[in-house]
Amino acid sequence: MPEDFIIQTITPTSHNLGDFRVHRALPARERTMVGPFIFFDQAGPALIGPGQGVDVRPHPHINLATVTYMYEGAFVHRDSLGTEQLIEPGAVNLMTAGKGIVHSERSPDAERARASRLSAIQTWLALPDRDEEMDPAFEHVGEDRLPIVDCGQARARVIMGTLWGRSAPVTTYAGTIYADIQLSPGGSVPIDPSADERAIYVSGGGAALDGLSLQPQTLYVLRPGVSATLMSADGGRVVLCGGEAFTSPRHVWWNFVSSTTERLMQAREDWEAMRFPLIPGDDQEFIPIPQGRPKTVSYP
Repeated sequence: MPEDFIIQTITPTSHNLGDFRVHRALPARERTMVGPFIFFDQAGPALIGPGQGVDVRPHPHINLATVTYMYEGAFVHRDSLGTEQLIEPGAVNLMTAGKGIVHSERSPDAERARASRLSAIQTWLALPDRDEEMDPAFEHVGEDRLPIVDCGQARARVIMGTLWGRSAPVTTYAGTIYADIQLSPGGSVPIDPSADERAIYVSGGGAALDGLSLQPQTLYVLRPGVSATLMSADGGRVVLCGGEAFTSPRHVWWNFVSSTTERLMQAREDWEAMRFPLIPGDDQEFIPIPQGRPKTVSYP
């Protein structure tokens, strides 16, 4: 039965951030990770009016890597390494926090000067134990360097890892798969058992898995070791993500991920005391630490 391919269905929480909504599928009460993916947001789609923009003020991360992938619109990424990088649709920004980094993401001036659209997938990847305290790093991989797999009525961009025989030149720390799949009406693509843990997320339009209809803005965790066919009658856009299953626990609080709760609390103290490095050219604002008693979410 097609439904046997799906072992978990996660309906994201939805947050209104003023000009746009964010759908957060991970972490969820019922599941925190799929492979190394420990945070999964769909931002938008939204129309941003002239003179307006998005300003994600400087904030810290530890022991994780952030991945920004735009559908529409653009962000300027700045970080405490001195990086300043524009990201546009089809490209990838990978920021490895390691022992600690601060970054911001803001709409560029050109986007603020006119009405613009914003749509993006934001994810965090937990780092393996051996890499948690590595030196922070940043890399940008342009649209032209990410491989495209063309199945006729289906077109998939490999964002990270190896899928359908093509590999993305984006650094991975744990085994990772990540792809942006666009299905034209009648299009289909095979979903092979290429990782320990896999999930598919319908970000727009409609899709089905071996004939089982999938709901938009929903994350479906697939049973390990099974193959299926992803298809769409009317057209849709789907994210495939997953990878190596983690055997040691991961704890999440605010913008921090770590294998120990003690490290989370140390990062909390460091941000309160402003011991993190600052962002050159963007050091006048910051997101304050949340108030109240920290409550961590742990996996497995």
